[in-house]
Amino acid sequence: MSQGVGTGPEGSEQALSTAYDTALLDLDGVVYAGGSAIEHAVESLAAARAGGMHLAYVTNNALRTPDTVAGHLTELGIPTGADDVITSAQAVARLISEQVPAGARVLVIGGEGLRVALRERGLEPVDSADDDPAAVAQGYGGPDLGWGRFAEASYAVARGVPWFASNTDLTIPSGRGIAPGNGAAVEVVRIATGAEPQVAGKPLPPMHRETVLRTGAKRPLVVGDRLDTDIEGAFNGGVDSLLVLTGVTDGRQLLAAPPQHRPTYVDADLRGLLTGQPEVTAAGDGFRCGGWTATAGADRLELAGDGEALDGLRALCAAAWTAAGDGSCELDGGKALARLGL
Repeated sequence: MSQGVGTGPEGSEQALSTAYDTALLDLDGVVYAGGSAIEHAVESLAAARAGGMHLAYVTNNALRTPDTVAGHLTELGIPTGADDVITSAQAVARLISEQVPAGARVLVIGGEGLRVALRERGLEPVDSADDDPAAVAQGYGGPDLGWGRFAEASYAVARGVPWFASNTDLTIPSGRGIAPGNGAAVEVVRIATGAEPQVAGKPLPPMHRETVLRTGAKRPLVVGDRLDTDIEGAFNGGVDSLLVLTGVTDGRQLLAAPPQHRPTYVDADLRGLLTGQPEVTAAGDGFRCGGWTATAGADRLELAGDGEALDGLRALCAAAWTAAGDGSCELDGGKALARLGL
């Protein structure tokens, strides 16, 4: 993938499941939503696996252990082993282990996933700032994580203990809606101490490094639904990405994406792994994909033609991203997206 500006989604003559050796799949919004499999996910992943693609599941949620995540996926009909799951807890545990002595104590503000990951790296989880920790590790601990845990982190960080966070996602999806994520909890400690943590999770390099180390991927494809974690993480890692529209990103956000948030490919759902991707080509002052042609006007994006809605979206992306250059497109794409039903 080019790390330049990016002027439109790319095409692929090969099915993505054969063009790449490993799919690095986000979970919420890609594979499942509210704990249930997203439509077409189970059969699409089975077909990709049968064709020889390695499937790895990459999550910023540090609460659940890889065993727990693998068990959930297997129950959904997606056979998965713990070795196929990479978490931000594992990434932050490695980051800490590289900066503190072997066997050091680490104050844990989070759940079992973080404790298991720290033990895997030979570190000793502790619960109090008075246990002489060499580091503080903060990860999502679920809705019942008590306020006193943030106080323990604040006491230690204020004393100068190095502070690490698994990730800084401000929100996390739940079965009842959007809830505060680990990033919101990190803000509590930051406000109390004025300190800044070292962060491991997506979109930052420690998470990508952890993923590549654990999967051995040579030509990975990041598959996600979020521009600011999944797609930016792929950009930072210098690898290609597929955005699926089954999660949080909508058409307006995609058209306004700055370079680091522009995916290599765009598709409706995980069936996109099993097909090639249509080429977007220059057409006069605009861009054509399938039966659609998109152009950038003085104040809005224009769309002409007909055909598959996704082809129209891809053409619009090319027009918007080219017009924006290394910034975000501010042209109004609402009418064009409405025509596509997006």
